Amino acid sequence: MTETSATSPLPAAPAAPAVVGVLGGGRMGAGIAHAFLLAGSRVHVGERDAGAAAGATARIHESIARSVARAATTRTAHELEAALSVGTDIADFADARLVIEAVPEERTLKEQALARLEQVVPAASVLASNTSSISIDSLAGILAHPERLLGLHFFNPVPASALVEIVVGSATAPDLVEEARGWVGALGKTGIVVRDSPGFASSRLGVTLGLEAIRMLEEGVASAADIDAAMELGYRHPMGPLRTTDVVGLDVRLGIAEELEAALGPRFAPPALLRRLVADGHLGRKSGRGFYEWSDS
Repeated sequence: MTETSATSPLPAAPAAPAVVGVLGGGRMGAGIAHAFLLAGSRVHVGERDAGAAAGATARIHESIARSVARAATTRTAHELEAALSVGTDIADFADARLVIEAVPEERTLKEQALARLEQVVPAASVLASNTSSISIDSLAGILAHPERLLGLHFFNPVPASALVEIVVGSATAPDLVEEARGWVGALGKTGIVVRDSPGFASSRLGVTLGLEAIRMLEEGVASAADIDAAMELGYRHPMGPLRTTDVVGLDVRLGIAEELEAALGPRFAPPALLRRLVADGHLGRKSGRGFYEWSDS
């Protein structure tokens, strides 16, 4: 008699949702859409008007071309572009399993976006916010079904970032957390699970370092380049806190700091230098000038 040994099947590789919606096609939204396209999803991007939709399409097509050129995908640019649709009708999200809002980091805008999405997406769809600092519980509070909302905090630039924060609200359905881990894994990124709290993990730590670096620059402790070099060479950070602030956007960092100051106290009070630069329109890379001069904006 011959014995045979049963082997357990290998676990299935994580898969991205078949259809993903992204509301907002700016730098972050376009990056998120690009990531899901590379993972095999069909992606619909919603924008406010035809001009914004054209801009989002151009950004995503440019990212696709770069990925194809560096052999980051085995699919052709034509195949990837065919899986993308960009429009202005929010009803186009009706067949998406996952819809991510990626509108600007303003509480009212995000609440309005999520409330509109809840009216058109199926009951089985998952809603996610790409917020970097706004409480998921506060955003869920305006929804009829808060259990299907969680945070998926992507990092800029999305193609080069290896991390996604999965932010779990008090009402988030527990089974969504593992599902979200799988989606993030399908993108080739690592998901960390964070309880909903002011600034989550990454923004709270990143802003703390960034604000102190701005105060040091304000006080004349050292130049921007030397402050950044201290962290890049001394602590092996891939990018110093002031250059990172330029990449993230000084206005975004200011908004996060104000949220954290309101929730956690004066240790997160934005320095006067940060407020002045934002008021003058020096927002970092996207405006051409922040703590550095940028020529690629």
